[in-house]
Amino acid sequence: MSNEMEIVDKLMSQIVSGKYHAHNKLPSENEIAEQYKVPRITARKAYERLEELGYIYKKQGKGSYVKDRYKQIELVLSGDVSFSQKMIDKGYDFQTKTIFCQEIKYNKKIFNNLETDEQDRIFKVGRLRYIDQQPIALHISYVAKSVFNDIDSVGMDITSMFKYYNVKGYTEFCSKPSILSVSFPTKSQRKLLNCPYLIPLLVLESGCMDKKTGTVLEHIKILYRSDCFSYVIP
Repeated sequence: MSNEMEIVDKLMSQIVSGKYHAHNKLPSENEIAEQYKVPRITARKAYERLEELGYIYKKQGKGSYVKDRYKQIELVLSGDVSFSQKMIDKGYDFQTKTIFCQEIKYNKKIFNNLETDEQDRIFKVGRLRYIDQQPIALHISYVAKSVFNDIDSVGMDITSMFKYYNVKGYTEFCSKPSILSVSFPTKSQRKLLNCPYLIPLLVLESGCMDKKTGTVLEHIKILYRSDCFSYVIP
């Protein structure tokens, strides 16, 4: 008798190998239960895990289908063009919602990356990114009040940091070294990004500088839903 994860592994293998293609209907829970000699609840849990992993989707009353994992957004991980502009240039139905602008407590790493001292005030501006009205990424920009004196009063109105920088006279940008890591979403992140706990997040931390003056404009942390993107690292 198989267990839940053995069924998950087998179906994942069949999907990846091409036995099932995008939008193909998968066997019913009853058929899986009979095939693998397990209770129906085990088959149901296996399908729930596959859905959480982003391999399948369900149609109410019709069953489970293979998700098209190749219709992902190609994203170039560079900091010289804004995320908003990248999405707009690709023709996506793109929206941004600013969800917070808050002062942070002293954090040595962030303050050092911003090349500022402990007496400075640092604010974080968080923006949710939507494609087709679905949240796909959370961008958190950390900026120093010594560089942007009005950040605490206008932060909630900023949807594009690059446009904000343009208004302040910064028009040419370059990226600081980036760090990529993978993490699983916390409860609050799952709620914001509307994703299951088994969908990992790609976490990008970097910085943005003004080319002309060398001024550090921001330290940025971006949480991408890994099932929504394919990544190009220049």
